[in-house]
Amino acid sequence: MSKPARFAVIVMFGGFLSIQQGACADADVASPTTRCAALSDSMARHWPDASTRVLSAHLVAAGPLPAATPPGAPPLSVDAPEHCELIAATQERIGEAGQHYAIRFHLRMPLQWNGRLYFQGGGGSNGVLGDALGVYSAAAAPALVQGFTVVSQDSGHDNAINNDPARGGVLAFGFDEKARANYGHASLPVVAKAAKAVIKIFYGADVARSYFVGCSKGGEEGMALAQRYASEFDGIAAGAPGMSLPRAALAEAWDTQAFAALVKSDTQQLSLDKVAASFSNPDLELVRAAVLAACDADDGVRDGIVGNFKNCGGEKVKPQLKARQCKAEKADGCLSMAQINALTRVLGGARDSQGKILYSDWPWDTGIAAAGWRIWKLGSPDGRPPSLNVLLGGASLASDFTTPPTPLSADPGALLGFLLAFDFDRDAAKIYATDAAFPRSAWEDISARSADLSAFRARGARLLVTHGVSDPVFSINDTIAWWREVNERNGGNANQFVRLFPVPGMTHCGGGDATDQFDVLAPLMAWVEHGEPPDSIIAGANPRTPWPKRTRPLCPYPAVAHYRGSGDTEVAANFECRS
Repeated sequence: MSKPARFAVIVMFGGFLSIQQGACADADVASPTTRCAALSDSMARHWPDASTRVLSAHLVAAGPLPAATPPGAPPLSVDAPEHCELIAATQERIGEAGQHYAIRFHLRMPLQWNGRLYFQGGGGSNGVLGDALGVYSAAAAPALVQGFTVVSQDSGHDNAINNDPARGGVLAFGFDEKARANYGHASLPVVAKAAKAVIKIFYGADVARSYFVGCSKGGEEGMALAQRYASEFDGIAAGAPGMSLPRAALAEAWDTQAFAALVKSDTQQLSLDKVAASFSNPDLELVRAAVLAACDADDGVRDGIVGNFKNCGGEKVKPQLKARQCKAEKADGCLSMAQINALTRVLGGARDSQGKILYSDWPWDTGIAAAGWRIWKLGSPDGRPPSLNVLLGGASLASDFTTPPTPLSADPGALLGFLLAFDFDRDAAKIYATDAAFPRSAWEDISARSADLSAFRARGARLLVTHGVSDPVFSINDTIAWWREVNERNGGNANQFVRLFPVPGMTHCGGGDATDQFDVLAPLMAWVEHGEPPDSIIAGANPRTPWPKRTRPLCPYPAVAHYRGSGDTEVAANFECRS
């Protein structure tokens, strides 16, 4: 019998004993339905935070359940196993402006449990409970289906009630000091400890291993756990980590101003659709072609992927951009000098008037022509939907990432005006500011950029980071700089406990012409439980690429995938990771 199989039998046997012992006292207690429904009473004296109360608890029959998907994405259904579902709230309070706040969490506990906890990371501004199904990749079954208990949370505010149209809408929680901290990090250990306490009562056994998996804001949460709460998790998978969220919001303002300058007119009011029109889709395809012409072959094969992205700098790409520059006025099939300059300004990173970098620069990569890049930086070609840099970035910068927060309507036009008026000399410092209402800055509460992972390393925990090279909202260059700092602090041995896997061509958490279909949990578990570090992760192309059956190895930085020189270029086995 294999080690995982033996482990599962031990856990299931321990749970069986717990049920039988209860049955000796009261036959009805042995029923999972009754044990689940009784959690409100059985947890009364066992909550780590005594303010916690159960809102609902019941057994859910095996069958399909709808999973949360991004707006516009096709519906997703999960064939869930029979499980106990619990929803609870803790630290309920009345906060700033009479708003009612609480940390709510959602826990699903399968009757056939594998002994492990999976904490499902959030996204965006959070404020939603989460489905607690553990859907994390098209390449792997959801964590609940794999036998994990799964917990998700709203991070201490509720979009349905903590919503003020005059103060950023669902971003209004940023006006409450405790809600800001809960959003940034403080709610995470509260929910982790509560979930572990419920699991012990329900199964009669402690959690054997704890894992956290998240992307974007969820990636920032994973980094915060590794840096601030190292004792909570054995393994963390942090995708596209928004570890520098306030600084990234400065870049969103910078980008918006750069693109708006291309279409600014003294006679017409600037609007989101005009900003979106600063680059057409064919314009961005010309940029992609320039990147490929300059850098595609650097990994040993021309295949539409810039595998050796480290060698693809602006100086290498600019001659190819100039070769596609219009000879006179802007026309179809060529780029204007103003467009090339604007794009160079954007990828060069946000700066103050003295040239000091305020966040990070960005790589030149093929995902610049992808829909996922465009929707963040520019918005759809007609401005509907508008740029997420404006909708989410503008509202977050006003309400959550600066002190004092700025009361601002959630109207897209108002958000655009706020970003266009943002002064990088005067206003950028507000992400580090404090005042009487906010004794900690937004940077302190809502960033996870520390290179000090000493406590995390000391307990033997493991961190696996993935990041799209074409991510338009969190620059992989910032993540690489962070990894280098961690590596320096650890004498060049960071790969012993933290590995970074760049994904060429991938935009934010997925998408782009990339091999973006991969499993992070299985290699993380092998690393944590069997001491097998991932020397590569095999990834498949998404179905919307020109090569839907392609596979590639994702390589731990600083290695990149190089073609071996022979064999099918669509097969990962014919590539190797090397520096």
